[in-house]
Amino acid sequence: MGKKILLNAFDMNTAMHSAHGLWKHPANQRHRYKDLNYWVELARLLERGKFDSLFLADVLGFYDIFGGSRDAALRDAVQAPVNDPSLIIPTMAYATEHLSFAVTIPTTYEPPYAHARRMSTLDHLTGGRVGWNIVTSFLPSAALNFGLDRMVTHDERYEVADEYLEVVYKLWEASWEDDAVIRDAARGIYTDPAKVHEINHQGKYYNIPGPHLSEPSPQRTPVLYQAGTSARGREFAAKHAECVFIDAHNFESLKFYVDDIRAKAVSYGRKPEDVKVFMAINSIVGRTRAEAEEKFREYTAIRSDEAPQVLYGGFSGIDLSKYDRSDYLSYYASDHGQAAVARFTTMSEKRMNVGEVVDEITKIGGRSALLFGSGEEVADQMQQWVERTGIDGFNMAHLITPGSLEDIIDLVVPILQERGLYKTEYEKGTMREKLFGPGISRLPDRHPGAAFRRPIR
Repeated sequence: MGKKILLNAFDMNTAMHSAHGLWKHPANQRHRYKDLNYWVELARLLERGKFDSLFLADVLGFYDIFGGSRDAALRDAVQAPVNDPSLIIPTMAYATEHLSFAVTIPTTYEPPYAHARRMSTLDHLTGGRVGWNIVTSFLPSAALNFGLDRMVTHDERYEVADEYLEVVYKLWEASWEDDAVIRDAARGIYTDPAKVHEINHQGKYYNIPGPHLSEPSPQRTPVLYQAGTSARGREFAAKHAECVFIDAHNFESLKFYVDDIRAKAVSYGRKPEDVKVFMAINSIVGRTRAEAEEKFREYTAIRSDEAPQVLYGGFSGIDLSKYDRSDYLSYYASDHGQAAVARFTTMSEKRMNVGEVVDEITKIGGRSALLFGSGEEVADQMQQWVERTGIDGFNMAHLITPGSLEDIIDLVVPILQERGLYKTEYEKGTMREKLFGPGISRLPDRHPGAAFRRPIR
């Protein structure tokens, strides 16, 4: 295998991200999420392990589908309380030299004009080490708190997102010429007004004259991530995404998503290799398999049975508390996350009753596949996922923070490096250059966003 495995840490600016119930573990430092030192320590740890990025998830509402209330989410810290992920990035970037950062910001609620400035600011402050995870949001509580009467429907959210991308492409790529800022003290001109342009966007959802408020940043457009695996989400990813984040639990379904997205990307004039694919993963690693088994028993003893059902309710719109264990779920076109519904219906190898669904999502690592065993065994498993599915790397969730990441870095990374599967040094440059090669700081010409560039005069 010639290519090197890419690794992101998957995290969230919250008391508990996805290892629900494990906030109670005495070694877990999640409660320190409000402390900048916590994030600096994490960033430096990841850079020691040569991780590519810290991928920051986010939500803008409470998980309140389960039991018709947010109480269970609050009791078990199900992504609540949660703070803004973008505000911690500059400090971590200052404390590191190479680590990149991908931040989740929804297109449904953040105005594109303000968002474009925020991302340009982050790109400047990080020296071009920032990406944007494009989501359309999925919680009804978020819609209500942003002044809407109801959540925008699933497919319409992607229609909004398509136009949103057109707006920010124009702001990032077309509004300012590269040499607009001249800082000519002799003539008293900081910015040449003739080289700053309106975008005059008029569309179904947005009317924005421009120009962009920020001067061109190192990448102009941040590296574009996307995480939807519904049919509409995959189409959107194929058109826009440079990196795709996928939840899958077997080789066949993951390979289907990888092949489908890359084939669709070609239909937009792109190349298959223009899209890097990351798999969501959890891990329990020990110096021996016996040590990993002991950790598994320890974590299982304090896991939450309720919290994963709370999370699943938000993802799917299905309140599992209303069903008997012997009932069966049916697929429906949810306005939440359609892939979450499909996982246990149309994408399942067998028809599962509610009891089996609950058992599946509440086991350790239930939301994502689980890497398990000694460092050698986990390295084997990672290599197998890459070779059998065509993915480029992993979004590594962590059951215990920072312990689970330390185990990957100390027990697995050296083995991958010995096999030639993982970098021993960072490449120089921006986030996009580190992912796609030297000299590729900007969107490639074949990316749809590049079509909005202003011709060089």
